[in-house]
Amino acid sequence: MYRSGAFVADQIEGLRDDQVQPNGVDLTLAEVYEQRSPGRVGVDGKEIGDRQTLVPEESSDGDAATYTLPPGGYVVQYAETVSIPDGHVGFIYPRSTLMRNSCMLNTAVWDAGYTGKGEGLLQVHHDIEIERGARIAQLVLAEGQHDDTYDGSYQGENVE
Repeated sequence: MYRSGAFVADQIEGLRDDQVQPNGVDLTLAEVYEQRSPGRVGVDGKEIGDRQTLVPEESSDGDAATYTLPPGGYVVQYAETVSIPDGHVGFIYPRSTLMRNSCMLNTAVWDAGYTGKGEGLLQVHHDIEIERGARIAQLVLAEGQHDDTYDGSYQGENVE
């Protein structure tokens, strides 16, 4: 069973009221990265390729920093710190506005016990402008049985 947006909101730091939805919580854009060198996924380990942090354009009034992205693949980091509680599993879905603008967001399962500011793969199929802080994804939590909690190398990622 999926949990309510209010329950999900209790598991996240740094939310605005408008991010809480009936069935989940919207996650916002913090950073955009472009991968510059090959990574590796092996049987005995993994390596993340070098990334370049893209710099958004500042608006003339200083209110919004905007990324102008041509077609391609980008790694996006969410602004909020998420903690997946025991007895649950997290799923991230793209906001429909991304799809309506020829973009897709791919993510992985978020295991019970994970805490961090996660990342996703943004596929851009047509030029788009996205402001830092814009709602780009929605986190939902489902009840789930598990033997252990997450204790992998991404635990605490992007949290200072």
